[in-house]
Amino acid sequence: MRWSQGVWSEQRLVEAVAATGRFFALPYGPSGTAPSGDVRAFELYFERLERAGLGGLKRPDLLVFSVDCREEVREITTALGGLTELPFTSEENPAMQRLLDRARLAVECENSLWRASRMPDFGKPLTPQRRLGGRPGLRKNAVLPTIIVKEEDREPLRAWQRRRGVPVHIWHVFFDLAYGLALEQAEELIAQGLTEPTIQIFQAPGGATTRKTIYKHYYHHGYLLGRSVAEPELAPASIEDGNGHILPYVTFRGGRLELTPEAIRLLEHTRV
Repeated sequence: MRWSQGVWSEQRLVEAVAATGRFFALPYGPSGTAPSGDVRAFELYFERLERAGLGGLKRPDLLVFSVDCREEVREITTALGGLTELPFTSEENPAMQRLLDRARLAVECENSLWRASRMPDFGKPLTPQRRLGGRPGLRKNAVLPTIIVKEEDREPLRAWQRRRGVPVHIWHVFFDLAYGLALEQAEELIAQGLTEPTIQIFQAPGGATTRKTIYKHYYHHGYLLGRSVAEPELAPASIEDGNGHILPYVTFRGGRLELTPEAIRLLEHTRV
């Protein structure tokens, strides 16, 4: 479901970065290495995170490196037990610190089940808005691509960026396009009142709902990260919980994203 969508979008981003031939990305948060399709294995994974004292920590989803570091990064991750062990390893570990020293960029991944270019307000310019004190924006209920930052993630990501010295960007993947925004710029947009908070309701498979505050930054404020050059397929899937309840859902499979020249230039000049 939502987790499956997130894993799919991360995989597309990892492949797109690798396709440049100049950079590569590794999963760093738990979403990229957690088991899928097995509810019990999924639960055990996060129980292990809790036992390691890392369950409540927020880390970006991906780390991006120059290919020049590939062999050193491979040696570090192998010594740590492989990629699947990264979420269980403290960042105070000297090997983890070496890994972070080599990273050019950290990425928080978001995704939306929309074809961005067909959203009703896609392509419309920002104009002065009364509710924003004359600052540029669109009508309050405009439907367009946005780059989402969750309120609950803001301070943990800012703290991680300050502590580790690796710039964090938000990469938001749609069906056909992807957009990026630096975390620092996202914070400036909030501070300036250019992006207002929105309350969004998330529903769990069992029906329980959760209200979360999110910030939906207009894509105009970010950069075009990539374009889909091969569309994904929609495939049926299901999971069975511990009570025998079967939960059907639709998942994305395949597809290919190509990074834009602007995104590649950004990677070239980030944390050189």
